[in-house]
Amino acid sequence: MDLDKITKDVCELAVSAGKFLKEETGKLKESDIEVKSANNYVTYVDKKSEAMLVEGLSKILPGTGFIAEENPALPTRDLNWIIDPLDGTTNFIHGVPIFCISIALMEGKEVISAVVLEINSGELFYTRKDAPAYLNGKIIHVSESGKIGDCLFATGFPYYDYSRLDAYLNLFRYFMVYSRGVRRLGSAAADLAYVACGRFDGFYEYGLSPWDVAAGALLVKNAGGMISDFSGNDNFLFGKEIIATNGTVYESFMKTFCENFVYEL
Repeated sequence: MDLDKITKDVCELAVSAGKFLKEETGKLKESDIEVKSANNYVTYVDKKSEAMLVEGLSKILPGTGFIAEENPALPTRDLNWIIDPLDGTTNFIHGVPIFCISIALMEGKEVISAVVLEINSGELFYTRKDAPAYLNGKIIHVSESGKIGDCLFATGFPYYDYSRLDAYLNLFRYFMVYSRGVRRLGSAAADLAYVACGRFDGFYEYGLSPWDVAAGALLVKNAGGMISDFSGNDNFLFGKEIIATNGTVYESFMKTFCENFVYEL
């Protein structure tokens, strides 16, 4: 399996689907928006983008399975694509120009190729197993910040699971006071890509799905960062929670996290 060629082909497919998304920006009517659950929306744009990706990826690697936002399913084959056709749907609906296409290829339980395209900036992030992470052809690295006080963090707000909200707000408050700040872009794929290229020093969020984090997590890892779940283990892909930081601040971040993100199940 030629992962270099596969990743290159996926990049080209993402750019093609991205053109469709950009063309549809600003065209939505209220009647085009479907409510999947509380604060969770889908549009014809998400569905069309996913169809384009599934068709294209099936040609790149015939016989692969799919784990996709609009058609979620557990892995059924040795090779599975994990795709989010529009990560940041709420941003897209409201005309906020941060939303992505996220595509990852998983072999067994390991993600081996990853592509994230931020539609509006045209920034294409990509990597594969045992390779550097790239942004538009240039190798990227995580930041070198080693102190919480020197760091800028990113997070996401839970939109259906509020069981840990008090703990989340307590951690948010800590970082507001003792770091350079916390940003919320509305796209986990963008957050992780920005950690990979050093714009953010760390990212944390819960209530996530595999298609939100699969590609971005490999980008961070191959750019020199650290990835874990909230317990410091590796159940971040299907465990609905993730921490991603540069390699230097990870231990300090985890200590701070454990001290301030305290809740009862």
